[in-house]
Amino acid sequence: MDLSVVINELVEERGLDKETLSAVVCEGMLAAYQRRYPDMNFRISHDKKTDSILVEVEKTVVSTVTDEDSQISIRKLRSLGKEASVDEMVWLPFTGPIGRIEILRARQVIASRIRKIEADIIYGQFKDKEGTIVSGMIHKCERGGVVVKIQDVLAFLPHSLTIPGEKYIVGYPLRALLKEVLVEPRNENQLILDRVSTTFVERLFELEVPEVFEGLVQIKKMARKSGYKTKIVVASTDENIDPVGTCVGVGGVRIKPILKELGGEKIDIIAWSDSLEVLIRGALKPAEINRVELFGDGVARVWLDDDQRSLAIGKMGQNIALASQLTGVEIQLVQTNKSAENDTLEVHFE
Repeated sequence: MDLSVVINELVEERGLDKETLSAVVCEGMLAAYQRRYPDMNFRISHDKKTDSILVEVEKTVVSTVTDEDSQISIRKLRSLGKEASVDEMVWLPFTGPIGRIEILRARQVIASRIRKIEADIIYGQFKDKEGTIVSGMIHKCERGGVVVKIQDVLAFLPHSLTIPGEKYIVGYPLRALLKEVLVEPRNENQLILDRVSTTFVERLFELEVPEVFEGLVQIKKMARKSGYKTKIVVASTDENIDPVGTCVGVGGVRIKPILKELGGEKIDIIAWSDSLEVLIRGALKPAEINRVELFGDGVARVWLDDDQRSLAIGKMGQNIALASQLTGVEIQLVQTNKSAENDTLEVHFE
């Protein structure tokens, strides 16, 4: 069997090492011969001089042969120009045929080994990038998600991890969080991307705001409803640094690229406070709060004017839900005007 054409094609197609591919082909052929001759012991090697597969079988040297498959007479061995003593083991060329079924087995083993080698290479290349933002080009849009090409490697962005309403066009650039690098592909996917997590937004702030990357401004808490709004609480380790202004930038120069990346999703940046009351006020932005009353059972009652109620609740209750998630308390809204002083809206969150 000539190997040069097969191996060179695989080298060109897969970009793998020739020596590695040579060993893989030999492993596949060994599986084929073992399938056809299960009671015989083979070894397969690549004869580089003839560029062919060398198949050898192990036999015991005997005086009188009782099993042709596992034995060879000392007389026949000497006629082949080889020397050995009786009861010694020798490796001899094997010329027995294999059929279509055995060749299919060899192909299966070779394909499986190549997939494993490629998976190991990808894992080694990307594992240390897990949890960071990666950039690529949209390669294909499938029913279950988006295939993204990153450094000639295909990654997968599931629909469940895409921003609602976002459109994906083949050939367009895309940034996403490298959520997970699998040891072996799952449904042909080894790199899993994400654009809906708070971690994705946090990494965007680290890219756009040097003070966040350097730790001068810390992200204390985050809550996000992708496609709608992210609420982020920030604090400064330097009293001379305004954490909110630093994240926004002069004229919004720092926040605008993040908003663009998120496709118009809103971001509320809130200054950290040790006071839970102050934190709740900030968390309910853009609503203006009149008074906050805290209860020991994880409940906060919030008084606000009637025209601020819809702002506090937000679209489909999402603003107040995010505020509750951010502060860790159940928020009850109470209207200030006397005609509705007993009118409360209780919102319960798991």
